Amino acid sequence: MRRRPPHEPERHLLARARRRITAQVAGAISVMLVLVGWLAYCVIVSDQEDSARRDLTVAAQRAPLSQPPPCVWLFELRDGAVLSSPGAPTVLPVRTALHRVAAGGEPQVAQVELAGQSYLIRTQRRGDVTVQAAMDLRYQAAERRRLLRTLAVAELTGLLAALMIGQVVARRAIAPLGEALARQRQFAADVSHELRTPLTRLHVRAQIVARGLRRETDPLLAAAEVDQLVNGTRQLGDVVEDLLLTAQFGQLRKPFGPVDLAALAEELVLAETARAQARGVTIEVRCQGPGGHVVRGAQSALRRVISALLDNALTHTRAGGHIWVVLSGDPETVRLDVRDDGAGFDPRDAERLFTRFVGGSRSGGLGLGLALVREVVDGHGGTVTADGHPGAGAVFTVLLPADPVPTDKEVGLGGPGTSRVGV
Repeated sequence: MRRRPPHEPERHLLARARRRITAQVAGAISVMLVLVGWLAYCVIVSDQEDSARRDLTVAAQRAPLSQPPPCVWLFELRDGAVLSSPGAPTVLPVRTALHRVAAGGEPQVAQVELAGQSYLIRTQRRGDVTVQAAMDLRYQAAERRRLLRTLAVAELTGLLAALMIGQVVARRAIAPLGEALARQRQFAADVSHELRTPLTRLHVRAQIVARGLRRETDPLLAAAEVDQLVNGTRQLGDVVEDLLLTAQFGQLRKPFGPVDLAALAEELVLAETARAQARGVTIEVRCQGPGGHVVRGAQSALRRVISALLDNALTHTRAGGHIWVVLSGDPETVRLDVRDDGAGFDPRDAERLFTRFVGGSRSGGLGLGLALVREVVDGHGGTVTADGHPGAGAVFTVLLPADPVPTDKEVGLGGPGTSRVGV
C-alpha cells in the first residue's frame, strides 16, 4: 500500500478550504450579477413600454392617416365608416373600442393578442374623428429576446470571472494558514530530529554512569562521566532554546563570534565516545595543515552541524568500523570532513540527501538531519556536499569562511560578535 506523505491531510484540508471560499465568493458575485442583470432588464423593458406609449400617443394625436410612424397603423371612424392606413393588418382595428370612444367614452390604451400577434392599441378622439393607433409589438419582443441572450452571455462570462476571482481570493486567504501549518509541521519535525541525538547521547551516558556506580569504579572516572552528562544537558537546553526561537521568529538570529571547529569537533567526538563504544565504532579527529581552524559563526548552530554529521555516520557504520573527522583549510576557508567506512550511498542521491522529507535512507527518519545541516551551513555563507558509494562509506564536506586573523583572546569555542545571520 502506498504510504501517504505526512502533510497530505493538511493539503486536502487547505484544498477543501480553497474550494469552499472559491464557491462562496463566486456565488456571491454571481448573485450580485444576476440581480444587476435583472434590474437592468426591468429598467430597459419599462423604458421600452413607456417609449411605446408615448410614440403611440403622438401618432394618435398628430400623425396623418396616410403616413403613420413605423410599426404603427392608424384607423379613423368617420360617419360610421372606418378608414385605415395602407398595409394595415386585416385583424385591425378593434371596432368595439372605436365605437365605445366614439359614443363619448374615455381614451383607452390596451395590449391585445390578435391572430397570434401582440398589439398595443390606443383609441381616442381627435376633433370630430375617433382615431385608433395600433403598434406591432413583435419588434419589441425580438429586442427583449436579444437583450435576454446578451444578459445570459454576460452572466456566464461573469460567472467564469467570479470563479477566477474566487480562486485568487481563496489562495490569498488560505496562504497564511498554509504557511502556519507548514511552520508547525517543520517545527514538529525539527524538534523530533534535533532532540533525538542529544537525548540518545544522554541516555547512553546515564547508563554508563549507572553501571559505574553499581560497580564502585574510580570516583574520578565517575565524576568525569557526570561532567559529560551535565554538558550534554546544557547542550540539550541550547537546542531547545534555538528551536523555540526559530518557532517564534521564523528565523534564528544569533550573534556571530570566532568558533574553533577543531575544538568543537573534539568536544562532540568526546560526547559521542560512549555511544560509539557501545556500537563498536572508533571515532578519530585529525587536524591537518598550518594555522587554526577558526570560523565566524554561531557556536550552538555549528555544534548541531557536527553533531548531525556524526550521528549520521554512527547510524550507518557497522560494528568494527571507523569514523574520521578531518579538519584542514587555508587562510580563507576551513574545511571539515566527516568520513566513514559504512554503508555508503548511491552518488546519484547526493543532492537528495539534503532535501527535507525526501532524503534517501542515508538520512534516516524523516530525512531532516542533513537538510538542517545545509540550512545552517548556508546561513554561515558556506557549502556542504556529500560523496560516497554503496558499501564503500561516505564523506560529508563542509566548507566555511575562515575568521579573518583572529586574536588569541578571540579564539575558542565562541565569542561575542556584531554580525548576524539566519540559521
